[in-house]
Amino acid sequence: MTTSTWAVVRVVRDRDAGLYLAGVVISGFGTSALWLASGVWVKELTGSDGPAALCLLAMWAPTLAGPLLGTLADRLRRKPLLIGVNLLLAALLLTLFAVDSPSRLWLLYTVLFVYGAAGVVHDAAESALVAAAIDRSLLGDFNGLRMTATEGMKLVAPLAGAALFAAYGGPGVALLDAVTFVLATGLYALLRVREEKPPPPTRGRRERTAEGTRFLWADARLRPLVLAGGTTMLCAGVGGAQLYAVIDGLGHSPAYAGVLYAVQGAGSVAVGLVSGPALRWLGERRFAASGIALTAVAIAARAIPSDPVVLACCAASGAGLPCVLIAALTALQRETPDALLGRTAAAANTLLFTPNVCGLAAGAALVELTDYRVVLLALGLALTVPTAALLQHPTSPDRTATRPPSDANQA
Repeated sequence: MTTSTWAVVRVVRDRDAGLYLAGVVISGFGTSALWLASGVWVKELTGSDGPAALCLLAMWAPTLAGPLLGTLADRLRRKPLLIGVNLLLAALLLTLFAVDSPSRLWLLYTVLFVYGAAGVVHDAAESALVAAAIDRSLLGDFNGLRMTATEGMKLVAPLAGAALFAAYGGPGVALLDAVTFVLATGLYALLRVREEKPPPPTRGRRERTAEGTRFLWADARLRPLVLAGGTTMLCAGVGGAQLYAVIDGLGHSPAYAGVLYAVQGAGSVAVGLVSGPALRWLGERRFAASGIALTAVAIAARAIPSDPVVLACCAASGAGLPCVLIAALTALQRETPDALLGRTAAAANTLLFTPNVCGLAAGAALVELTDYRVVLLALGLALTVPTAALLQHPTSPDRTATRPPSDANQA
């Protein structure tokens, strides 16, 4: 049995890890379906692209308040918090049955905004609870498999959501998502995690909110990974906005984007399966740097108007981009004190994912002003900066850069 296969088996055999992954698959399916259907729903009701684009903005805007929302994950016990968030979203989604005209779109936007805010709290609580419930030697493997599960759902859920929307409309997709949250709640309830009630706060609210960000910035192991991840996501966002220009250059219709997204998703699924062993061999910084370097080459090479090249680049980008995210999350879970982990995880998510949204906006403007090939080549060059920064000699040894046990291939 190979090292990566053995690592996957170890994670799946861990009861709590298996339950977590099942919850990720189920709730991720519903979320991906709603993400697609909400924009189509608004487009159908209004006939306009602008209001449809606001759906994505409503879901992403709460990430800006990550450090504040993350305090909930440190003030409350995490398992009950996860259960409560899932049940809240399940109930909230049912209100979307009332959205039947443009005048009621405010309700959809409100639900999507709360959905995004709850997602920030959920991710922070989950990161903290995973770090406490799962063997630390399995964190890299678990985070990789979580990426595989999430990206795998993105390959199938949008198609299912589109079919459900065509048959039953937006309320049908909302009901599906609500059911997935209820099922995920049942799985979280089965977790065998013993948590002490957090002690009462001794500092003011503003100071508590800033503690996670301060810890993240002061830690010499975490700061470079998060900065490199944010820079990479910014460049990926700018590059992603050039996608339809790339498709035009290939002479295909816009529908070809579905093929490219599927190939990119397949790359992400693949890298998630091997990330645990790769982290142990390379360590977080070199693993992240390798992924960023692969992403840089993939983005730049998309300037070549060739179907095989662009398809290969999408697969390479899908494999390279998650590396820095997996490395940063794994390092954060290992290095952050439990009392700060919720706030620190939320702050890290804000710094990692908000640049992607900014990059998409900037890229949408650039595609109208500059030849897409120039933009892609410039992005590839820009990504050499975070790659070089991570490859510099770290201030302390990378504790994950250890060879696997000699019997890892013999199970």
